[in-house]
Amino acid sequence: MSRQKAERHGRWAESLAALYLRAKGYQILARRARTPVGEVDIVARQGDTLVFVEVKLRRTLDSGHQALHPAGRRRIDAAARVLTPRYLGRCTTTRVDAILMRPWSWPEHLVAAWREM
Repeated sequence: MSRQKAERHGRWAESLAALYLRAKGYQILARRARTPVGEVDIVARQGDTLVFVEVKLRRTLDSGHQALHPAGRRRIDAAARVLTPRYLGRCTTTRVDAILMRPWSWPEHLVAAWREM
């Protein structure tokens, strides 16, 4: 798949994930929040919890789980540390979630996918 096509598919998956989170009662604070150390796909709030969400679009759930590798987790954690003061506001806790997307299937939402920061 070309880089441009992968980018389009990734944006589509992030849009669907944001809609999915809104339907579950999350407030979307930012999408593609960039920092010097990395990017977080979605920053959201659920009650008093600030949630950093990584979205992975893969053909199978297994490959989606494998895409959450340690180097990517470290990058997301580093970006979350930079973004936390910007979005914390009334939130008292933070966590990192993942949403795994597959073609023609419901998203799989992994709440607290790993220990953040």
